[in-house]
Amino acid sequence: MWIIGLVLVALGAAGFLVAQSTRKRRHAMIAAETLPIAELEEHRRVLADLGTVGGFRKVCEVVGTAHPHPDGPLRAPQSGTECVWYRQTVVHEFSEWHRESDGEWERRERSETVLDDTSRQGYALVDASGTIGVDPDGVAPDRPEKIHERFEPGPPGPGGFGGAVRSFFGHDGESLGMRYTEWVIRPGQPLYVLGEVHDRIGPLVIGRPESSSDPFIISTRSEQELRDAAAGRQRWFAWGGTALAVTGLVLTVADLVT
Repeated sequence: MWIIGLVLVALGAAGFLVAQSTRKRRHAMIAAETLPIAELEEHRRVLADLGTVGGFRKVCEVVGTAHPHPDGPLRAPQSGTECVWYRQTVVHEFSEWHRESDGEWERRERSETVLDDTSRQGYALVDASGTIGVDPDGVAPDRPEKIHERFEPGPPGPGGFGGAVRSFFGHDGESLGMRYTEWVIRPGQPLYVLGEVHDRIGPLVIGRPESSSDPFIISTRSEQELRDAAAGRQRWFAWGGTALAVTGLVLTVADLVT
């Protein structure tokens, strides 16, 4: 019983850590200024006039709509949808035999991600006053649009993903099929971005802050929606963590004194 108690205490501590992380993220949104792009350009110009070129840094929020890279929009690989960012996954679904504790064999369905690919190309954010580059740096945006999901039943074919999966699983599993899914950010999608604006490459770009303690958020939700969601998540993990920790301590103490 004391082992279960210690596990619950550990889960409670993990809940507290998540609550604190969420609280920090929410407070970062509250503290950061939301600035128009033209104002950021003016700050950079003043700094350049003083002789500091490429040294502008400002952690802030920028709100606007997504705009393609100068090289043109991307095409989502599975659907061909025009976008500024995409993510695609390919998941192999299969069943395999599993031996239970009583010695009986049971067939269970499982899945294995074969591909999880995200676009790396930057794009732009446009507001009423100007344009700024966005360097996603591999960060997936919050709540992208899910535009495609397709399940192809049957065993994987030779070569490609299917051949690799069949080679890996051999005769231990029976293939059920492959699930293809895709998410995108389309041109014109309203975005909220919290990050660090800089001019290291010349034009203004907002990207991941140099300080690892500062969050980097790209979201299709508004700041208020994100803050409300963070407040709810913080409360849930704080109260849940407290309940688990207290229960764990009670079980541990009860087991030790009996």
